[in-house]
Amino acid sequence: MFYQAYEWNHAAIQPYRAVADATRLFYSNPLNPLSHTAFGRSAAAMAEMFERTTRRYGKPDFGLTSTVVDWKPVSVSEDIVWKRPFCNLIRFKRDLPAGRKPDPKLLIVAPMSGHYATLLRGTVEAMLPHAEVHITDWVDARMVPLSKGHFDLDDYIDYVIEMLHALGPDTHVMAVCQPSVPVLAAAAVMEARGDQFAPSTMTLMGGPIDTRINPTAVNQLAEEKDLAWFRDNAIMQVPWPNPGFAREVYPGFLQLSGFMSMNLDRHIIAHKDFFLHLVKNDGDSADKHRDFYDEYLAVMDLTAEFYLQTVDTVFIRHALPKGEMTHRGEPVDPAAIRSIALMTVEGENDDISGVGQTKAAQTLCTNIPDDMRVHYMQPAVGHYGVFNGSRFRAEIVPRIVDFITSYGRENRDALGRHLPAKKPAAKSTGRTRA
Repeated sequence: MFYQAYEWNHAAIQPYRAVADATRLFYSNPLNPLSHTAFGRSAAAMAEMFERTTRRYGKPDFGLTSTVVDWKPVSVSEDIVWKRPFCNLIRFKRDLPAGRKPDPKLLIVAPMSGHYATLLRGTVEAMLPHAEVHITDWVDARMVPLSKGHFDLDDYIDYVIEMLHALGPDTHVMAVCQPSVPVLAAAAVMEARGDQFAPSTMTLMGGPIDTRINPTAVNQLAEEKDLAWFRDNAIMQVPWPNPGFAREVYPGFLQLSGFMSMNLDRHIIAHKDFFLHLVKNDGDSADKHRDFYDEYLAVMDLTAEFYLQTVDTVFIRHALPKGEMTHRGEPVDPAAIRSIALMTVEGENDDISGVGQTKAAQTLCTNIPDDMRVHYMQPAVGHYGVFNGSRFRAEIVPRIVDFITSYGRENRDALGRHLPAKKPAAKSTGRTRA
């Protein structure tokens, strides 16, 4: 009943939110003389604080309409090029001159960990000048009717494989945080099958490949609890009238509560500063706060089966680094990866995926040649700095671009790096249940 209580509470305070919004508009209207006083700005600030802290934040837009390619501005549009019940694959189509040499195809696999794929807006924006970018746009589980089936970690891996097939050969894949495990698993499965659509390169960023290394608070919680505890305390049913009514999920608001509690003092200070910025009429600083929290507070539900299987496989049993992970009964062996170049990226101050957890992929993938692997640790950044921010753009992006350019099929052939012959891809077995 906890999810239902959350919904009822949100509905019950709707009238108060409407009053608060009206109060904000009244005291911030420039035609109102009080809006130019400290009292008026304080009243508007208090009303906005109440409205924002009780609001349900919807899915943000990417809002990327242009980029710069070859030092010239070009327009950008979004196309859905592949679709399943729990995911849409978005292509950011750039309006490039006809006949221009194509850029590398890049599949960015966004985390399915409570936030929407728009959390990687900065990642996409930074890569657009250099690649034909696609991103996984995961669907909020509470919006998917029960009739559409289930979605678990095996389905996630199937989705990644299907998307690589849809994009064709010589695609590069980038996994940010949580998807590092399923992307590495998908690559291992494809290589073991001799799949011709296995990616040319794989970039894993801030991911929990082996959470036994430098465990963080998130990892320690999973170590202390068994799977039954997570099932009993984290899984709830979607309430009516949502489309996913009665689906068992791990609610996004519960995930958000966990994230915020890890750095509660920072969030309290940020909101206090936001209030002071409003009172001082510091519009730029207030806008930065709104932009960040509009994104950070927008959360989605995860299916119970995906959440529980991930917790069990990645955080409790450590199945991948122990060599015990399977995909629909098929062993997941990173040593099968031979022709996919590997890059791992970590942040020095990452408090979600500890230093060394992502680099563990380099140890597991024993058969990738030494000249086809790169590891980079970015100094002075935390988890989000691995895929966003000024240091990401200035220091990490150039390394990724150089990496995927160097190990694209055309450059490999030019350098004489002959890859093992691959068997034609097998037709879909229809094992994806969703």
